[in-house]
Amino acid sequence: MPTGASERPENSGHHKHPDHPRHTEFSELRARWTHLMLGRDFDPAEQPFKYRLSVLGKEARTHHETMLRAPGPLWSDLDFTATQDAHTRSSRMRDSYKRLRLLAQAFVQPGTGLTGDGKLLDAVLYGLHHLNTTVYNASTPSDSANWWDWQIGAPQHLLDTCVLVHPHLAAERIHQYVQAVDHFVTDAKVDKSTGANRVDLCLVLVLRGLVGERSEKVEQGVEALSAVFPHVTSGDGLYADGSLIQHGNVPYTGTYGQILLDGLGRLLALLHGSRWAVTDPLRRNIYDAVDRTFAPCLHDGLVMDHVSGRAISRQGDSDHGRGHSLIAAIVLLGESATVADRQRWRAMAKGWLQRDSWTEPLSGLGIDSLSRIKPLLDDDDTEPAPEPVGHTIFPAMNRAVHRRPQWTATVSMSSEWITYYETGNGENLHGWHTGQGMLFTWTGAGELGQYADAFWPTVDPYRLPGTTVSRKTLADGYPGDWHDAKPGVRWVGGTTDGTYAAIGQNIRGLNSTLQAKKSWFFLDDCVVCLGAGIRAAARELIDTVVDNRNLGEHGGRTFTAGDGTTLTELTGPFPHRTFPGARWAQLSDHGGYIFIGGVNLQAVWEKREGTWRAINRGGSTAPISREYLTLYLAHGTPSRPAGSDYAYVLLPGAGRATVKSRAKKTDNWLKLSANNENQQGVAVPALGLRAVNFWYGGTVGPLTATAPAAVLVREVDTTGTLCVSDPKRTGESLDVTWDRPVTEVIFHDPSVEVLHCGTSLKLRIDPGTAGTTHRCVVRTAAP
Repeated sequence: MPTGASERPENSGHHKHPDHPRHTEFSELRARWTHLMLGRDFDPAEQPFKYRLSVLGKEARTHHETMLRAPGPLWSDLDFTATQDAHTRSSRMRDSYKRLRLLAQAFVQPGTGLTGDGKLLDAVLYGLHHLNTTVYNASTPSDSANWWDWQIGAPQHLLDTCVLVHPHLAAERIHQYVQAVDHFVTDAKVDKSTGANRVDLCLVLVLRGLVGERSEKVEQGVEALSAVFPHVTSGDGLYADGSLIQHGNVPYTGTYGQILLDGLGRLLALLHGSRWAVTDPLRRNIYDAVDRTFAPCLHDGLVMDHVSGRAISRQGDSDHGRGHSLIAAIVLLGESATVADRQRWRAMAKGWLQRDSWTEPLSGLGIDSLSRIKPLLDDDDTEPAPEPVGHTIFPAMNRAVHRRPQWTATVSMSSEWITYYETGNGENLHGWHTGQGMLFTWTGAGELGQYADAFWPTVDPYRLPGTTVSRKTLADGYPGDWHDAKPGVRWVGGTTDGTYAAIGQNIRGLNSTLQAKKSWFFLDDCVVCLGAGIRAAARELIDTVVDNRNLGEHGGRTFTAGDGTTLTELTGPFPHRTFPGARWAQLSDHGGYIFIGGVNLQAVWEKREGTWRAINRGGSTAPISREYLTLYLAHGTPSRPAGSDYAYVLLPGAGRATVKSRAKKTDNWLKLSANNENQQGVAVPALGLRAVNFWYGGTVGPLTATAPAAVLVREVDTTGTLCVSDPKRTGESLDVTWDRPVTEVIFHDPSVEVLHCGTSLKLRIDPGTAGTTHRCVVRTAAP
């Protein structure tokens, strides 16, 4: 347990031991916040705490020794006076406060080698006063660049530091510091904030109240927090379908979502049992979001890149690192949840972390999180929960996750309401096509580093797996920071019965003439991928990327392609080559591909080199190389005229013999019922499944829709389940007919009206505007 700091007076002249009283409740909550920051109930002499504390001490010693005691910056490498760039200036100011926080942590934490060091405390108090008089005060213009640094980043570090050294701060100094916070964090700015940013601002308000002992500021923070709890139907926040949006149109479960969950967890734990406890009944939505929003996007310790926005381009910030932080936030939130929720989440967290074979489960966590996670991993009474099996669609953020016992897949799309990608602050400069049907797959422990192992700086950004894109060159960060770039299409989404799904995306290229209709049918051991109406201007080269596997630094895989008579096996890099009439392919330690009807498969196995700086201005210029196997189909060339289509099947985890056998017998287990610009559909007799994406109304086999819709029907024994959604989210009713004798309607959603039940089933769907699935369960007659 962290020890308290020495309260003896210092003789530096910069501070004095306070002789004014401190309100007991404020001091109790400051002590609680100290524990939330630093961790508690751990032995500082036990590993890995001992090592982490020593690292903290060494870092603090270095910063202490290099601190400048002169006009200008506190550190030469954080000189906020030496640049005209407003963004750089504000970030250096913020990071100066961050270093003071680190020094204060080393002063308070046991085992750092600097615990209770008077000279270190003197440096902290000097630094706080220096930054206040130099740059962060009530006289600095409040419209300074990069609002986040001034309203969230700097004040959080400042207030954390004030909590840690509060017994040594004179009342006059406290007043100056909280005045600066009040100057930048105004009521108007809090009122217009949303989502994770609002949680951060509420945290600033609460801490400002605790530091300055102003009850009304704590109350203001708690009251403002209530705006985060209700589900939203547009813009930033949590949606009833589990989506989480930030910046208006960016899926952000993985980064801003983690900030939101962590901030709420800390605030709920901080204020629990006090007169300011958060009692809003809608906070239940946050607890429900753990299972509905966050858990579906976590996989064996990682949080999926398709919900992490521009953070995917940050060096040292992998999907596993973000995942561990999110898991730690879930465990923290459990401290204020019901016993049932807390126990379930702890089991989930333990399973995620134990299965993460790519990153050591305790790496990257702060000491505070470590003090909560290590006891969980050591707790023999908590059994790790397995990964769930099923399908989750997030209509509001154009994302879907498919889970099977041996593999997991995600698809990332964009539409009239979700941006192609996010770029800003010099980040994610090559993320142009991440919303163009990007399909990620993980097939086992050996592939958990597929997208964490320097994938983003080395992959060809024009050939992201699953996408149909133009090869037209785009400028870094096109079309510009925070630009609201969205395709003008609405049919994006799909339907699911919770196990299988029909997903579709109407494609429009970014700064391109590309048009296409793409569908994915997620089944038990495969994904059927269909494309139709693929066209672009004559000079544009269009590719559909079947896959693009990161093979690591040294490859070490075997690639096999077959056309029915010839089998080609390759075990190392090869230049671009075409496999004419390819019907199947397989990559060892990953899985296989079936090409229905045969294709001219384009393939290249190459070593690609890149740098983090190329995709993120804050990254390193050091070159990195990885080997890639890229499989793609070329469209819009003389051999593949405009308006072309494709049909292939992904078999994640399948061995060569299985892929070859399934390719020979495709007609026996998979029926393509449609693949054109009007409808795309499949039938799988063994599953009793039919699914159709109706881009326009029409009839495909026994299914008819009067308007655009995604329809999936599954018949098991004598029970049929029909699932329908309106991905266009028009709100207009539509009729769906299943030409199959039905004897009884067992259940239907309130949005479903049964128009006919007998020789066929006819339903009228009132879909609303959320793009969600509407169900009807029936008893079917004998065939």
